[in-house]
Amino acid sequence: MRLIFMGTPEFSVPTLVALHDRGHEIAAVYSQPPRPAGRRGLALTPSPVHRMAEEIGIPVRTPQSLKQEAEQQAFAALAADAAVVVAYGLLLPEPILNGTRYGCYNGHASLLPRWRGAAPINRAIMAGDTETGMMVMRMDAGLDTGDVALEERVPIGPDQTAGELHDELARSCAGLMVTAMAELESGTLSLTPQSAEGVVYAAKISKDETRIDWALSAAEVHNRIRGLSPFPGAWCEMRFGEKWERVKLLRSRVASVDGNDGEPGALSADDGRIEIACGSGAVTLERLQRAGGKPLAADTFLRGAPVSGVR
Repeated sequence: MRLIFMGTPEFSVPTLVALHDRGHEIAAVYSQPPRPAGRRGLALTPSPVHRMAEEIGIPVRTPQSLKQEAEQQAFAALAADAAVVVAYGLLLPEPILNGTRYGCYNGHASLLPRWRGAAPINRAIMAGDTETGMMVMRMDAGLDTGDVALEERVPIGPDQTAGELHDELARSCAGLMVTAMAELESGTLSLTPQSAEGVVYAAKISKDETRIDWALSAAEVHNRIRGLSPFPGAWCEMRFGEKWERVKLLRSRVASVDGNDGEPGALSADDGRIEIACGSGAVTLERLQRAGGKPLAADTFLRGAPVSGVR
């Protein structure tokens, strides 16, 4: 079919590549405009989708918004059969939603209607969910409220990080969207309305959520750490000598659930292990990163920087 692809981050790239490799004609790729990047934030850097589209020879459009009539007319002039949307990041007005023959189809990383919104992967892990999935839906004017075409369920491991789940779901999205477009082309794609029950919103991660509160239970702390790893990253302050520094926490495991591990924040750091008491139970920190440093396993981290306190 003749398709328009709309996506921005690395998560979207496997789907773009899979559709191209399957022989669909990608009339244009839409991605968010290049953003400042690099250590000084001066160079404008194209998105991962933008770079991939240029690599495989697909024209790229990067409008700041799709609300202008001229942009909507340019979209419709592509005369596409459908648009595929994966983590694009811009609002699609009604003329865009209705600007192709069959509409816009979105790959969303949750089991809708649970975790509609911006951060479904992070939120599922932070909530302690043991299962999530990938869904393809036909978009409407609501926030992730469209009818569902296909789904694939994916278990969440007890120590799995958001980064690991992100990569698994990106691969799932690619395969699912290829199937969805094949069924759309053959006229066999069926749509099912979402349930009105079980609606949960995956709000964007706020900065105040990233600092660890050791008064939470060990399970809650562990889920917060892995749900925010590697980005934006959970953090705490650690004392090195007389100085407190911010440290990013990238991997953990639950050491005990309800043992007598001391007051929340009590630290045990010996034999290459970092264990911290929580409101109930304790967690072991397995991978950490000081500001400006590299991610390190706990034993290596302690050899370079003995820790005397946590807050």
